[in-house]
Amino acid sequence: MLKTLRRIIQEVVAAPEFRSALDIMVKCVAEALNTEACSIFLLDRRHGEHVLLATSGLNPLAIGKVRVPVGQGLIGFVGEREEPLNVSDAPKHPRFLHVPEVGEESYHAFLGAPVIYHRQVLGVVIAQQHTPRRYDDAEEAFLVTLAAQLAAVIAHAEATGEVARLLDSHQVNQQPAEESYAGISGAPGVGIGTGVVVTFSADLASVPDRAPDDIESEIRLLETALAASQEEFRILGERIYEHLPSEERELFAAYQQLLDITDLGADIVAAIRQGNWAQGALRSVIDAHVARLESVDDDYLRERAADIRNLGHRVLAYLQKNERNLPEYSDNTILIGEELTAADLAEVPEGCLAGLVSVKGSGSSHVAILARAMGVPTVMGVSELNVQALADKTIIIDGFYGQVYVSPARELLEEFEQLAAAERDLSDSLESLRDQPAQTADGELIGLLVNTGLGLDVSLSLAAGAEGVGLYRTETPFLIRDRFPSGEEQRIMYRQLLASFAPRFVTMRTLDIGGDKLLPYFPVHEDNPFLGWRGIRVMLDHPDIFLTQVRAMLRASRGFNNLQIMLPMITDASEIDEALRLINKAYAEVCEDMPDIVMPAMGVMIEVPAAVYQARIIARRVNFLSVGSNDLTQYLLAVDRNNARVAGLFDPLHPAVLRAILQVVEAGHQEGRHVSICGEMAGDPVAAVLLVAMGFDSLSMSASSLTRIKWVLRHFTRQQASQLLNEVLAMESPVMIRCHMELALEAAGLEKLVRAGRR
Repeated sequence: MLKTLRRIIQEVVAAPEFRSALDIMVKCVAEALNTEACSIFLLDRRHGEHVLLATSGLNPLAIGKVRVPVGQGLIGFVGEREEPLNVSDAPKHPRFLHVPEVGEESYHAFLGAPVIYHRQVLGVVIAQQHTPRRYDDAEEAFLVTLAAQLAAVIAHAEATGEVARLLDSHQVNQQPAEESYAGISGAPGVGIGTGVVVTFSADLASVPDRAPDDIESEIRLLETALAASQEEFRILGERIYEHLPSEERELFAAYQQLLDITDLGADIVAAIRQGNWAQGALRSVIDAHVARLESVDDDYLRERAADIRNLGHRVLAYLQKNERNLPEYSDNTILIGEELTAADLAEVPEGCLAGLVSVKGSGSSHVAILARAMGVPTVMGVSELNVQALADKTIIIDGFYGQVYVSPARELLEEFEQLAAAERDLSDSLESLRDQPAQTADGELIGLLVNTGLGLDVSLSLAAGAEGVGLYRTETPFLIRDRFPSGEEQRIMYRQLLASFAPRFVTMRTLDIGGDKLLPYFPVHEDNPFLGWRGIRVMLDHPDIFLTQVRAMLRASRGFNNLQIMLPMITDASEIDEALRLINKAYAEVCEDMPDIVMPAMGVMIEVPAAVYQARIIARRVNFLSVGSNDLTQYLLAVDRNNARVAGLFDPLHPAVLRAILQVVEAGHQEGRHVSICGEMAGDPVAAVLLVAMGFDSLSMSASSLTRIKWVLRHFTRQQASQLLNEVLAMESPVMIRCHMELALEAAGLEKLVRAGRR
């Protein structure tokens, strides 16, 4: 049977179009099972019906016409149960539904299997036979296995709109099909507008190798193209950062540096001198850089590869003397592309950008960071999206849940328009809270801090009323460079941040690389990087890097005395002891030149299960604890939240997560330590109430969440929050917990924070 399965899948995948793929499916299954009929019904979500779209054995004229309502008949029963149904005499089954058009009156044996992808039923595949009998176990297993294999093919067709088009081809006077796509939230908010697709006419892949007629002439052409591209990025940088300080234009400065004749340009010149014309040399160098970056299983490096490819396309356009044809931007542009970059975002006229959709990338990509800073709703990583088909279509972006809706029905459009209006009203109403203290309804103060990693976050954080920095990701400046920054370069960066927030304290996490954060100039190849050489493990193995960073932090803090240092990825107390030994050594060295340096408070991030169960032992060694909710949730639930297949299982409100972080708070307070929490959980209005009830001394989140959380906390007393915590700790499901808390927020008059656009 395995060979048969493989053959069927190969034939289906090789089919020229989806309609013929369905026909191949039913024909091959009927032959493999030696059964007299095989049919496929796919779910039409808009009308709540299972539609017959392919059959071998039943009436072919019924294709597209027979529609079985969800929950009715044996087809509906299979979809409802989400498991196979095997009956010997279908007409005698209580759920049997007679449909005259199908011509199945003489069929008795029935075997149906649901087609399920990512927990959603896409349709049902059935086998039928005239003679009453039960299909044997091997036949049932074959159909179930085939349905599982074909689910990805059908899901792809649904994502690209082929299923909708096939359904529409059997309808009369239908409105454009509403399509929905799932991705990863890049920036929160609701965006509604017209799809504008970003493409490049200059295609590196089509450039051939060619011997140059005049090497020096080719080099001059390259220098001119690089200079023009640098000027283009300078202008774009000024446009996108028009309202931000010049020192915060780091990203576009990095682009300009890459385009320098001494950087990428030097490699291209070398390729020209080796016997290739400028365009071919450009292609070979860009391809080599992209291949090197994409060969590493790391989100950041893949995103950097997209930046390099984007630079190559732009330089090629100047070499080919092509005027880049910019798209026609609408007043409410939803910018769409395979790999959107910050430069694409910057080209949209001011005031016209309503949202971003990128097939590739994650919430940590450059464009997502800038989108959050600019308040532009963004969805990243929308896999299997047919980009070109979205041009000029009405599109809704739900940046809260990473959803994209194309050609939405009027009811859905109205729902999101109301939601967008409510979001604007809420933002306006929260302005008055920026300078108000963060406290519960009964006056208990809670520290609200920000997580940051780029300079452009500083002004946003201060404007939002942040009381300090709960997490400064020091790896971010390392990631945007092509080498380790020197101790003096680090000191300057850290001092600027400490000065901006003084006298508010700034918690700097020591370099946390590995896992999904790899440096291009410090590659680490591991089969499972999240469980490998990362965080404090790398730093203890490279004390030279660690000491350089700690000395830079200490020197930067002189006169401000608002520095706190935090250690990441701690799994054992001995790691803390060794790290503190090195920090004390660095402190002694710095004090030789700067005797007035104050020793900063030391803390540990609790982000792995091992640290949860050693929290009290850890607390005895440091001054504070900080729960890293993102990583801790990921490790506790064994879920990679950037993996679309399992991202839906990532939920910080899981009972196991709540009990784990409660244990950390209690352990820290038993030792008299300050305990904070950082990550998305702290910025979730539903979770924030529970975190306060647990006793967290401070919550650290993105700047955009500060006023919302402040608003929530001011509506609950500590006693009310504690009562809710006791109630949810008795619940078994994160869904139950979230629903319970959302109802509590609604009862407190916070219904605007409960998302009405959820589907």
